[in-house]
Amino acid sequence: MRVVAGEFRGRRLVAPEGDTTRPTTDMVREAMFNSLASMGIVDGAEVIDLFAGSGALGIEALSRGAAHCTFVERDRAALTALRANLDTLGLRDRATVAQSDAVAWSAAPRQADLALIDPPYSFDGWAELLAKVQAAYAACEAAREVSAPAGWTSLRVRRYGRTTVTLLSRDTPDD
Repeated sequence: MRVVAGEFRGRRLVAPEGDTTRPTTDMVREAMFNSLASMGIVDGAEVIDLFAGSGALGIEALSRGAAHCTFVERDRAALTALRANLDTLGLRDRATVAQSDAVAWSAAPRQADLALIDPPYSFDGWAELLAKVQAAYAACEAAREVSAPAGWTSLRVRRYGRTTVTLLSRDTPDD
């Protein structure tokens, strides 16, 4: 696994041992971030990486110009890999690591430009989670399309093999 583009392009990332995390493939990250970049969403953004795992999604955002990323992960092995990746790339000053359950962490009011959400494929709490996430956009990675709950609009849905990426935008009061 490597950083696909930007400042850290080509740099290798470590992933935790075992099968508790499912790292996003390079191809999916490249397609997802090319789409986000074409919309001007990443550069200078405040990003939240929920279910962060090794941090590959949030690190990709930082590599492509995001200002800061908060990584939320509860698995200890994943946190060890995530912290090692941040240290190796010298990104600690642009990152915050929260050891927490993503749904519980999202309950506190926090503002972000972009939420990167990549839970296990068995996750079925999308409506509850998205009701709590305070971000202008959410890039949701799942086995199938994520339906836009109240307060969100679906902008794009793309399928890459077994992975589907749904891009949602938060509705504004004028919508």
